[in-house]
Amino acid sequence: MKYSSVLKIMIIGFICAFLASSCTKEGPMGPAGMNGSDGTNGNDGKDGADGNVSCLVCHESSNMDAIQAEFSMSVHSAGLNAVDYAGGRAGCASCHSHEGFVQFAEFGEVLGDITNPTAWKCNTCHGLHETFETKDYALRLADPINPIYDATTTIDLLGNSNICANCHQSRRAEPNLTNPGEETFKITSPYYGPHHGAQANVVAGVGFAEIQGSVTYPEAGRSIHLNQASCIGCHMGEYGNGGGHTWIPNQDACNTCHGVTEDNFNYGGMQSNIHAKLEDLKARLLELGVIEGDEEHGYHPVVGTFPMVQVRAFFNWMGLEEDRSLGVHNPKYFNALLINSLEALE
Repeated sequence: MKYSSVLKIMIIGFICAFLASSCTKEGPMGPAGMNGSDGTNGNDGKDGADGNVSCLVCHESSNMDAIQAEFSMSVHSAGLNAVDYAGGRAGCASCHSHEGFVQFAEFGEVLGDITNPTAWKCNTCHGLHETFETKDYALRLADPINPIYDATTTIDLLGNSNICANCHQSRRAEPNLTNPGEETFKITSPYYGPHHGAQANVVAGVGFAEIQGSVTYPEAGRSIHLNQASCIGCHMGEYGNGGGHTWIPNQDACNTCHGVTEDNFNYGGMQSNIHAKLEDLKARLLELGVIEGDEEHGYHPVVGTFPMVQVRAFFNWMGLEEDRSLGVHNPKYFNALLINSLEALE
């Protein structure tokens, strides 16, 4: 037999074997399976919203450019304001650098000194989204806080404003809380005081030295600017006349609430009145030798032992001075603290 004939037979055999294997018949399709846990067919769910639509409410490029432009005008974006001198120290970094705040938010503490601290940025305050709804701003911290000076109490600025309270709070308790009933108090450092920017305490009406006097202190947590406004409402109103991510108080938002058309926040002369009382209290503390300094270089407490009431009055003056709102954050609390402190030093 010729080799060509053998080759033809082999090819024909291979083709038949392949066709036989590929022509296996299948039975009819069975009924559709049940997809419900109780043995029944489930119902089709509703189509969800397009995720990109929700994201673009904030992340659309022109909106992000606007936010960045506003943020560039904020003191929070300037490293020189705080990062350069305190951002690397573990004891200060939770509020004085981006890296420290993120560590504090994630772990409840700063894990150590920060080698290369940087200023605040978008993801300092904003973390991962939880719901992806348009109102989910994904703030790292928004729960009420237990203040540093007294972990047994709570400061609640209501909702998203609580993120501000984590840093804008007193670092020390007022002297009569740490040394109750003592007639004198020893100031051991020229840096003694509530620390810079204890606005959360002012708004909530807690944490200052409530010296007894002729003016009754308002109930804690009853400030009009806590219950009818907020840190977010006043400082982050729609950008225009302040507001947005500048955190400059929004004059339009305040005017709308007050029903006026002013170009400053001295409603009814309140700020002028508070400023005068702060100046009177400062002058008295200078006379008593509790503080020293001048307008150019600032004022600080004198290291030494003083009557308790004088140190409590200083604590109030320093904290209210560095609140920098001249009473706006809580007018009644400001007024009571200043009048009673002045009376106590007469």
